[in-house]
Amino acid sequence: MRERRFRGVEKDNTGFSNLSNRTNTRMIDQNGHIRVQKAGQSFFDKYSLYRILIVTSWTKFFLFILSTYLIFNFIFACIYFFIGVEHLGGANFSNDKEAFLEAYFFSAQTFTTVGYGRINPIGFEVNIVASLEAFMGVLIIAMFTGLLYGRFSRPNLRIIKSDKAVITDTNALMFRIANAKNSILTDAEIELRVSMLKNENGVMRRRYYEIKTTISKISFMTLSWTIVHNIDEESPFFGMSKEDFEQSDLELIVLLRAFEDTFSQTVHSWLSYSYEDIIWNARFKSIIIYENGEVAVNLRQINDIELL
Repeated sequence: MRERRFRGVEKDNTGFSNLSNRTNTRMIDQNGHIRVQKAGQSFFDKYSLYRILIVTSWTKFFLFILSTYLIFNFIFACIYFFIGVEHLGGANFSNDKEAFLEAYFFSAQTFTTVGYGRINPIGFEVNIVASLEAFMGVLIIAMFTGLLYGRFSRPNLRIIKSDKAVITDTNALMFRIANAKNSILTDAEIELRVSMLKNENGVMRRRYYEIKTTISKISFMTLSWTIVHNIDEESPFFGMSKEDFEQSDLELIVLLRAFEDTFSQTVHSWLSYSYEDIIWNARFKSIIIYENGEVAVNLRQINDIELL
């Protein structure tokens, strides 16, 4: 890589290390997840069950709840079966399989405090186990209810972005974003940083530069928003070719902040483009359409570009 003078304002407040001299060290993946691994943590610090259950998909969340419910009742059914199903008054069984099923369904009724009344515990040991299960069942159901509420009440910014950024014939770098939800985003603000390798006395070091945009803040993010950075003499991209982008292992890091009206909270989203995601001599096609006298935006065409 030839040595060149880097323009722009260098920023060391990104929180990412500038010591890495490795290539293909993308800091943020295409889904907006920060790619930083931590070592030396304890198991409980590394894996927070609450955070996992809050951020995981709805399918995995309900599978976890169902699995917990089934396993919990299975354990207590085994305890009832070990004590003796004959201590469950009203239980009807003629073999061990039916006896275990009676114990299992009695456990489910006790866990949920339904208590249909057909089966009732008889004896000190079974009553102690049933009381303990009812107590634990109330706690677990309360915990699941809190997790469910936490998932619904958690602000979730659903921003879609163009898969590619473009550099136009007017010497401007552009990419496009839009709010995929029907919520209203106000005071939307964008911050851009570029990560690139810099030759310092023969040593390649990763540096970060601030990227200026023509518009960095909008009052209402109702349609799509095309972010534009003019590559002028103050730009760190000034005079760089496509090959320079690749050799500097360039990554464009984007932080979007906005106020979300549904939850009345400030939300944020990370985005990233590597040099491989940038198309030269291209521009975006318009996705603004008019239907029945109203303005609309076709989000399915957010990736539509044309070569120049």
